[in-house]
Amino acid sequence: MRDVIESLLAGNATHAAAFDDRFDTLQDGQSPEAVTVCCSDSRVLQDHLFGNDDPGHLFTCGNIGNRVVQRTDGETVVSGDVLYPLAHTGTDVAVVVGHTGCGAVTATYDHLTDGLEEPPGIEHCVDLLADHLEAGVDALPAEVDREGAINRLVEYNVDRQIESLEASEHVPAETELVGVVYDFQDVYTDRRGEVHVININGETDPRALRESYPEIELRIRRLWTY
Repeated sequence: MRDVIESLLAGNATHAAAFDDRFDTLQDGQSPEAVTVCCSDSRVLQDHLFGNDDPGHLFTCGNIGNRVVQRTDGETVVSGDVLYPLAHTGTDVAVVVGHTGCGAVTATYDHLTDGLEEPPGIEHCVDLLADHLEAGVDALPAEVDREGAINRLVEYNVDRQIESLEASEHVPAETELVGVVYDFQDVYTDRRGEVHVININGETDPRALRESYPEIELRIRRLWTY
């Protein structure tokens, strides 16, 4: 453990030396351009995957399965983590970031197909995903293998999270909603670490998205249109 802590603190010293003067305009407040909701996976470096080194640029949320929802008083609502920047910091773009080979989606798939036993905290998270993914599991193409099923459900999950944001009365109507998948497993292309856009404001048809957003057409692609 001591070696790990020492290594972390050494890394922080390097960070602090580089960032010392980058907080001058941010010490009293923030106005990030986007809130990102990523999966809590050690392979998904939330800021770095967008090439971001600027404090105050992105408001980052992370949890297993890149969920935008929580349960409050028995009701499923948009998480306060996501709502806070939309309500209080002038942020008007929300980006849901799934990733290939997602462990949370895999666990949910196993839970829905074979049953799964996990500690209560993990079970709670899987249940939140299961509510959204059950119909997707039923709709999977019959010929798809396990890996293909998981990566299609990754897209399906991102779509459902965007749908939850769209449906919430607490998310400002002018919020731009973007769904992407981060690929480090050569699923979409051989460019590991590339982000692929699969959903913008609820539109999931790649052809329609490319027509509407020609400036990013090369980054728009999906595995599954259902």
